[in-house]
Order: sequence, then structure tokens, then C-alpha cells
Amino acid sequence: MLDATKRCCERWGIERVTIDDIATDAGVSRATLYRMFPGGKDVLFEALRVRELEDFFTRLAAHIDDAPDLEELLVRTVVAATHELRDDQHLAVMLASEPGDTLGQLTVKGLPRIIRVATVFLVPLVDPFLPRRESARLVELLSRLVISYFLAPSDHVDLGDAESARTFITTFILPAFHASLPRS
Repeated sequence: MLDATKRCCERWGIERVTIDDIATDAGVSRATLYRMFPGGKDVLFEALRVRELEDFFTRLAAHIDDAPDLEELLVRTVVAATHELRDDQHLAVMLASEPGDTLGQLTVKGLPRIIRVATVFLVPLVDPFLPRRESARLVELLSRLVISYFLAPSDHVDLGDAESARTFITTFILPAFHASLPRS
């Protein structure tokens, strides 16, 4: 049903898709859809957003889980996340067809959810390098930065390029957490 919801949103847009459209595409009745997702479209869309976020961070974690140090972990994280966002065809379709709602889900309305999911997936990977509180602060900062640079690309920083990302991270991010790094 979530796959059908995704296809229907891409076809007709979030505002125009109906429960009937989704049920037909999924090959189920309206009643079945409402039993699975009491509350209708809003609950279904929220479930899709959560699934997409979990899938995003699962793919991201595969790129970064064996980083030897904090710098490499951060570089791999921002580069892989930037590539995931740039390559996400569903996101591209939604930004083109439903820019207001999609931008809201990446910023004001959806950012708290994104940060919560990022924290669950990424903080354990940062924890070996920083105290837990600092790990959470760093993950929040990186989440905000990646989204910001994705939505408003810079002529000076390309977080999808490892060299550019490394320069940015070593110049601006790591110094902010220097006091929390373990002494060698």
C-alpha cells in the first residue's frame, strides 16, 4: 500500500491523489486501506514519509559504518546523503509537482522528524568519537546542513564532492567539536 501511495503521489501529486486511487493501485478495497491506516490519507502519507526516511538512513549507514575516524565519518556521511538526495527520483518529482508541501516536509514541518530518525541511525556511529550529547548535536547540525545545501546549492561548497566536503568539515565543523574530541 505504501508503494502504491508513492506511485500515485508521483502520478497525480499529493493534493490530488485519493484513497480510491491508492486502493486501486494497491489492488485492495478502500475498507482494507482504512483498516490498515485508520485516519486515511494523512496517516498513510505519514507512514510513507517514515518508511522513506528509514530507507534513506539505512542506505546511508551502509556507506559510513566502517569509517576509521570522525573526519572520514563526517565526509562520507555528507557526501553519501547529498548523493542520495540528488538521486532520489521520487523526491525530484515531488519537488517539481508539489513544491510547497515537499519543501515543508524537508524544512519546517518535517525537519524535527528527519532529525529524530537521523539521530537514531547516525548517533551510534558518531558515539565512538564524541560524547553522546555532542554526537546528537553534530548529527542535528549535519542534517540541517545537508538539507540546506541540497535545497539551495552553493557556488563555494559542494557537499556531494568529497574534497569540497572535507574542506568544509575540517574548516567549520570539526573545530566546533574540538573540545569534545578525545585527547590522543
